[in-house]
Amino acid sequence: MAPHSTNGIPTHLLMWQRVREYAVPPSMIETATARRAVGDWAGACAAARIDVDLDLRAVRDRYGTEFATRLRADLRRLAPDLLRWHMPRIAPDGRLRPGLTLSLASYRRSGAGTVHLVVRTPPARADAGQRMSLALWDGPGGDAPGHHPHPHPDRRFRLDLHRHLWDAGLSGELARRCGGSEGPWAVARWADEAELLLRAEGLPRGAFTVRLGARSRAVLELVAPDDSHAPTYRPLPEALPPQEVAALPVLPEAAARVLPDLELLRAGLVAAGRLHPLVAAALAVSAPVAASGPVPEPGDPHRVECRGEVHRIALRDGVLTAIDHEPAQLRREDLLVALGGPPLPCLRAIDAVHRDPQALPAVRERLRHGDVLGALAVVEGLLGPAAVLRDGPLRDELESAASRRIDHGLFRSGLVDEHPAARGHRPRLDRRTPLVIRRKRSSRGRPRAGLPV
Repeated sequence: MAPHSTNGIPTHLLMWQRVREYAVPPSMIETATARRAVGDWAGACAAARIDVDLDLRAVRDRYGTEFATRLRADLRRLAPDLLRWHMPRIAPDGRLRPGLTLSLASYRRSGAGTVHLVVRTPPARADAGQRMSLALWDGPGGDAPGHHPHPHPDRRFRLDLHRHLWDAGLSGELARRCGGSEGPWAVARWADEAELLLRAEGLPRGAFTVRLGARSRAVLELVAPDDSHAPTYRPLPEALPPQEVAALPVLPEAAARVLPDLELLRAGLVAAGRLHPLVAAALAVSAPVAASGPVPEPGDPHRVECRGEVHRIALRDGVLTAIDHEPAQLRREDLLVALGGPPLPCLRAIDAVHRDPQALPAVRERLRHGDVLGALAVVEGLLGPAAVLRDGPLRDELESAASRRIDHGLFRSGLVDEHPAARGHRPRLDRRTPLVIRRKRSSRGRPRAGLPV
């Protein structure tokens, strides 16, 4: 099935275009890179909004000094901003795929199984801020958080076979492994990537699957005359039962599809200067960094027709002000409006900017991807740092983003292990119920439907 398109541009590319614009802001990349350059991997994670749920001292005590040394070396190579850049996302708004545990590296221990360095995303109900967490997973029954919906590593989304998507020292491999095929599928790389997958699983060349859609899988077979020849793939000659297909190794999504940045560059939807620096360097593209957009300044006023004249609206003392009206006149006009009179066109224009500014879509996108500081910077650039927000869509968006952070905090603390609606019944209130939940349940502010008249 052909992908849906808008004005000839596939919708998935429009989504990735917004992701590249807002999800990993330049300020995050700059700060995380600076911290990583001085060996502060934890500070780099904090800059990229990644919570660290592991303690190297505890890791050394549990797994030994050699293991802790290997893990520390990987953490110092981790570029958390690059990891966020390449994380799986969902349509239509491009937020992080929720409830995901993704393996970054695996460490085999003789006689003691395999330990994975994993990154986790919270469930959709707690994804405010688009934060992630870094932890270790050593198999079922380990220290995985019980409140996470999928604490074990996902077979389809894994980066332990694609370290160049998070390891700053290996990012140069991206050009070779990004999938040069036209279209979204990297079919030219499937054979080589499948061999890496089967080798990592300890399996000989044989059958594997590629997920093509929600209910569609390609079942393929990796073949070659002998081990000295490069393998190729072909469809299996005979269909397998569904249960056997489900048990076959799955080609990771990072290997199955072409790198979104490559598609965006080909379609002209992103400038090279807007790419992550490590991605741009690996793809051998260069361009001057594009400005994020014009920033309103006091010398760049708005113009409004007011009482037969063209008046100016500009930032004065950190507040958007009708500068062609005297302060005393503005106070009289405010009093007149409070008494029910019509406002001046200048005041009406300022009120419209506060309630529904032209920058509201940019604010929404930044908040959606967790960039609260970027959203506030847009608001301050438009209204001034000393502005008091009035009731309207802009204030609603900022307040909603702040309130959703409570849900994320409750999830991180483990106080709410699952959404109450998922249980099929309303839980009983007791002293162990979080205060926020008790207040919501005891509130009578909402109307009760279905009551007899």
